Amino acid sequence: MPDSISDRTNISPELSPVKRALHEIRTLRGRVDELEAAQHEPIAIIGVGVRFPGGVIDESSFWNLLAEGRDAITEIPRERWDWRAYFNADPDAPGSMVTQHGGFLTGVDLFDAAFFGISPREAVAMDPQHRLTLEVGWEALENAGYTAAVLQDTPTAVFLGIGNHDYGRSALADLEHIDAYTGSGNSPAMVAGRLSYVLGLHGPSLAVDTSCSSSLVAVHLACQSLRAGECKFALAGGVSLILSPDSNIALSKAHMMARDGHCKTFDESADGYVRSEGCGIVVLRKLSHAISDGDRILAVIRGSA
Repeated sequence: MPDSISDRTNISPELSPVKRALHEIRTLRGRVDELEAAQHEPIAIIGVGVRFPGGVIDESSFWNLLAEGRDAITEIPRERWDWRAYFNADPDAPGSMVTQHGGFLTGVDLFDAAFFGISPREAVAMDPQHRLTLEVGWEALENAGYTAAVLQDTPTAVFLGIGNHDYGRSALADLEHIDAYTGSGNSPAMVAGRLSYVLGLHGPSLAVDTSCSSSLVAVHLACQSLRAGECKFALAGGVSLILSPDSNIALSKAHMMARDGHCKTFDESADGYVRSEGCGIVVLRKLSHAISDGDRILAVIRGSA
C-alpha cells in the first residue's frame, strides 16, 4: 500500500473532486487496514528459560517431565522448614497448616553474584527471586540465540509476574541487619528493573502482580507492547519461591489447600490446590520480525485477553 501523503501528491490535477475524494478514501482505508493488522499480528516465542520442580532446567527437561507424566510434588524440604512443626489436620488450629506438600526447586540459595557484577553484600540482601530471575532471563536470551551485548541499549522490554514476599518479610523483620540494599533487594517492583539494568535494556520494564494470573498477564502486556511498537523484543514470564510457612498457614485458614498435595480440577473430590515454585521467562518478537531475521520459532501467540 503506497504512503498516503506521497500518494496524495501523485493525484492527477485533472481528476474531478469526487474522484479525488474516492482516491483519498481508498488510501485512508488501506492505512486503517494496515494499522488494524499490526494490532493483531501474531507474536513469536523465540526463546525460553525455565526452572521448575522435578529437575526442570530447560525446555527439553520440561518436555520430558510432561511426556513422562512424572509427579514433581514432594514433601516440604527440611531446608525450607520442618512441616511437622506446623502440621495440623484442623485448618482452624492457630499457627498451623493442613498441607505438607508442594513443588520445590533445589539450590535456590546458590547464585553467581560475580557473573552479574553484584557484590557479595548486595547478593545476600537480594530476594532469591531476584537472583533466579537474572539467571533464567539470561538463559532465555541464550536459548533464543542472542546475547546481552547484542540487545544492550535496544528497546527491549521486561514484563515479570511476581507476588511473593517471603524473603522480604524475613529481611525486614531483622531490624539490626537492614542496610542500603535491603529495600531494593526485596521490593517486587524492582525485579523487572534489575533484569533490564543488568542486560542494559531500554524498553518498558514492569513488575506485575495479579495473583495467580501474574505470568499470563505479563505475557499479555508484552504482546501489546510489541504490537504498539514500544519494543522490538520482550522478555516476559514470572517467578515465585516458597521460603516460609506464612502463606501456607493463611491459605489453610481459608480452606484453600489440598490435604493430599494435589489439585483435582473438575473432580468432585477437589478440596483445594497445592503451591509450587519456579521461574519461567520467554523471549518474544513480532512473528514477521522473527521470520525475517531467521529466528528459531518455538511457538506462536495469536491472541490474548
